[in-house]
Amino acid sequence: MARGRRKNNPKNKKNNGATLGFEATLWAAADKLRNNMDAAEYKHVVLGLIFLKYISDAFEERHAELLWELDLGADPEDPDEYRAENIFWVPKEARWSFLQANAKQATIGRLVDNAMVAIERDNRSLKGVLPKDYARPALDKQRLGELIDLIANIGLGDEENRSKDILGRVYEYFLGQFASAEGKKGGQFYTPRCVVITLVEMLSPYKGRIYDPCCGSGGMFVQSEKFVEAHGGRIGDIAIYGQESNPTTWKLAKMNLAIRGIDNNLGPEHADSFHRDLHPDLKADYILANPPFNSSDWGGERLREDVRWKFAPPPAGNANFAWVQHFIHHLAPSGYAGFVLANGSMSSNQSGEGEIRRAIIEADLVDCMVALPGQLFYSTQIPACLWFLAREKKNGRFRDRRGETLFLDARKMGILIDRVHRELTDEEIARIAGTYHAWRGDPAAGEYEDLPGFCRSAGIDEIKKNGYVLTPGRYVGAEAEEEDGEPFEEKMKRLTAKLSEQFAESARLEAEIQANLEGLGYIFEKDN
Repeated sequence: MARGRRKNNPKNKKNNGATLGFEATLWAAADKLRNNMDAAEYKHVVLGLIFLKYISDAFEERHAELLWELDLGADPEDPDEYRAENIFWVPKEARWSFLQANAKQATIGRLVDNAMVAIERDNRSLKGVLPKDYARPALDKQRLGELIDLIANIGLGDEENRSKDILGRVYEYFLGQFASAEGKKGGQFYTPRCVVITLVEMLSPYKGRIYDPCCGSGGMFVQSEKFVEAHGGRIGDIAIYGQESNPTTWKLAKMNLAIRGIDNNLGPEHADSFHRDLHPDLKADYILANPPFNSSDWGGERLREDVRWKFAPPPAGNANFAWVQHFIHHLAPSGYAGFVLANGSMSSNQSGEGEIRRAIIEADLVDCMVALPGQLFYSTQIPACLWFLAREKKNGRFRDRRGETLFLDARKMGILIDRVHRELTDEEIARIAGTYHAWRGDPAAGEYEDLPGFCRSAGIDEIKKNGYVLTPGRYVGAEAEEEDGEPFEEKMKRLTAKLSEQFAESARLEAEIQANLEGLGYIFEKDN
């Protein structure tokens, strides 16, 4: 059993190198070991080892403390001593020190597999979750040993780094890098962090049941827990429910939540939310999700009479409004949902989608629409938006917004982080979320007012006049241009002079190019 710890226990305070660029350096080094392995396959090799190193570090730190407390009756080999401290029990054959000592052996793949099996055997919550195919012939054992040595140099699971969420940073960074490397497949499980934070900050899930029926690697849940913690709440105040259809991604989610000690109910195994709903009776206080965009092979033809299609059966060729109605079905009477969809969901009239959207609008469920900038997602260039639904818009604490919808146009926001990817900044996320909370009437967010080009509150009648299209650009209008104070005549004189200079430069360049072509023996003739 666990006992009171002595004060001032000696701890090995090694430098773990967790400085700025730490994650990128680790990725660059690990990626060199990838050889010709697909990113989708290599992902599980790396993340499985990172998980193993994390729980082993936490175990070894507690093990050292228990050795120091032997005279108090502590037993370093009693699993309950670790479980009482929310630390996974790691049997001897799974400890990182043992694996690293054998990293150069040809049998290292089998030893890692055995370690994963032993951990699952002794920790019921991890049963069926960890990767166990390190012994396969296709995995270069020398490179595997090198990767183990590389990860060994980083402290991940000791108490100091758990408080800094070093492992979470590495894990999250690697998921993002793998999403980028995998291309289209990656988008099925990875939602950019800035999009997740925006959803969480707008919904503010302080207390209640949180549900994601296409939870991928669990990013929505992790960020929700961080939100509660950052705002002074208690982690136990929220309950996590989720589901994921991809078996390997479901395992990633279980691992991602386990490394942070987040209790969850993701079902006993992977399952398709449309065809095998693992939480059929759940009514969630908050739903956060990023379902696959425009799925055409979701099996809708087999679900035409499903009870979830309250507004109309969704088209078999596109799952967007199947997801929307699934979310609505699982919302509690006072629940809120925030989710990502392709822009087409805001305006499409194909295959009855317009009629479903009209019915949802007339039911007064649409609380807010946000148009996102492009290039946010690693896996697709399809423009995306955020939907926010509310079961009850008349909140006793805040303003009555029945019959109204807030439109936010954030398309001009974001900064480029490389040639092809963009991110929303913390300040931009705060502006989007703050505007929404002000509109809802939260006194802490200040007074709301329409701002041309960015935000506008519109009633159902106006939305009806716009053909039930929910594209924010239809409602927010153009951004007001600042008056520069220059008289019109002076401005035209300046601009025409500038244009004359540009025409002259264009003629000079044209003549120079023509002369170069003639020097090469090509006669350039203009069309009259």
